Amino acid sequence: MKQKKCVFFIVSIVLSLILSIQVYAVGDGNLDGGGGSMGQGTSQNSWSPGNEGVRVTVIRAESHDPVTRPIDLTNKHPNIAYSFGKVSKMSYTRGSALMIDTNPYEYVNPAQSLPRIISSKSLGQANIEQIKSYFTDEQVVRSIAGLTGMDFDTLVGGEYRLLLEPISFLKFQGTLIAVTATEAALYDEMLSGGLRAVLPTVAFQNLPLSMFLETPDLGYPAWGGPTSGVRSNSEIKSSLGLGIVRFRDVPPEEPEITTYDYEYRTNTEVITAVEVSGGQSDPDHPVSVTFSVGGRSYEVGEVYYPSGDSQLAWIRWTTPEEPQAMTMTVRVRGGGGTSKGTLHINVVDLDENPPPDPNADDRNDGFTRPVIPSNAEVTSASWSVWRPWWQEHWVWHSGDEDDDGYWCDHGWWEFDLDRYSASLTADMRITTDEKSPTATGRTMKSGYGFQEKVTTHVSTNQSSAVTSAQNAVTYFPEFQYERFWRLLERMNGGYDMTHEFKKNGYSTYERRTHFTPIWYPDGSYTPYTWLLDCWTPAGMLSMNLNDSIIIDGNLWSDWHIAPQKPE
Repeated sequence: MKQKKCVFFIVSIVLSLILSIQVYAVGDGNLDGGGGSMGQGTSQNSWSPGNEGVRVTVIRAESHDPVTRPIDLTNKHPNIAYSFGKVSKMSYTRGSALMIDTNPYEYVNPAQSLPRIISSKSLGQANIEQIKSYFTDEQVVRSIAGLTGMDFDTLVGGEYRLLLEPISFLKFQGTLIAVTATEAALYDEMLSGGLRAVLPTVAFQNLPLSMFLETPDLGYPAWGGPTSGVRSNSEIKSSLGLGIVRFRDVPPEEPEITTYDYEYRTNTEVITAVEVSGGQSDPDHPVSVTFSVGGRSYEVGEVYYPSGDSQLAWIRWTTPEEPQAMTMTVRVRGGGGTSKGTLHINVVDLDENPPPDPNADDRNDGFTRPVIPSNAEVTSASWSVWRPWWQEHWVWHSGDEDDDGYWCDHGWWEFDLDRYSASLTADMRITTDEKSPTATGRTMKSGYGFQEKVTTHVSTNQSSAVTSAQNAVTYFPEFQYERFWRLLERMNGGYDMTHEFKKNGYSTYERRTHFTPIWYPDGSYTPYTWLLDCWTPAGMLSMNLNDSIIIDGNLWSDWHIAPQKPE
């Protein structure tokens, strides 16, 4: 299991463990917090506990684009000398420059007061669960929608996030300024360490550690480092001073199963697939699928997919030799929980309706030539498999007086998509029976027989997920391509399987023959074959095939009565 990796440069470090508790209202709060004690500063450089707020920006989840101008919420009425405008952490991450803004500071006092955001020695520890509850409360979110100009239903529809950034109102060099954690880090770099030198704890410990992510989102990693102690500017810019609210109506998505009913043929190797989605599946949070059918269970593990996408999961199995109705249960474990689906399968026998024995006195005076049928034909298919890989993101954590610090991997899972495909080609040839004494080339008299051979070829770049083309069934014009048919026999195995007529029980010589009716009119005679049961995770490949011979006369013309010799 891939986890954050830390390389320590001291013998032992004790870290406090932060419990992740989900809160559900109109959204999920992806944030946690910490802090520590801090000095009271000086008359020129100080912070008064409670002088704080939160910057809120609406972000499009897919593209990470800010879609509204940020708003600053606070319970106070601060007299700010200068700030850095209304710029979100996302915009700074994307390269926006820090700019001092001496215009009147814009803020909103919300109707529902903010909970404490930044911990302090005098007021105590901020309650992260209260902060989560506040920013996922429907009335608060409705208010934010109105303040940012977003339609509420659009905001909570799942395509957008709220990016939260704690703000501190600091006295710096005798002047009250408003800064987010990211702005404090950028301003300190602009001043070559001048802000950190006089306000190390509030601006670089309690402010950035008041919010950080529990799980990666919007391109920002989860924070797995210490929850107290002064943090570096690079740590703050990359990982601290932010929370995210995701919107959905229900608890975390459970994997969903899209299932389809199948009809299979007896004694046939098939691929049964389901589509799994919901949440994200990776090596840290894997999904597995168990298929149960015919008294056996098949487990498919390591079914991975990124958030917002899906993955096919499948098994390869052989149907029973007898026709029957079957039920397959499919259970998904992992992700947000356990889901279960049911497939109803009908296994049929195509070898139950061969043509009857033709007789010499058969007639069909009302026969009309039928139109050659066409069944479903799919000659190629494609599917894909998500392959996760770990994107390392090493961050240096500065130590305190007792240690030298350490590196910690705050990486995340990325996904590559491996693409697979399969294609089917085939050819059908019929030839006159060599026992037909007057046949020439592809012409013969009615009443005699002919043979058929179907050659197939399957090509694929994932052979474990594709079967050969296993069944071919031939229909005949004398039966209007209905009522009777012949299931051809598999003559070999593999992706170059061939099919021929089974031995005809009515043939004197046990030939692999179909006899044409003696009444069939002169002209073209065209059997039709449906080649099927080449299975892939994306469904069945099949082809329509036909070939013709010419009927000219009937076998009675080959008979004559010899005159009786005189005695």
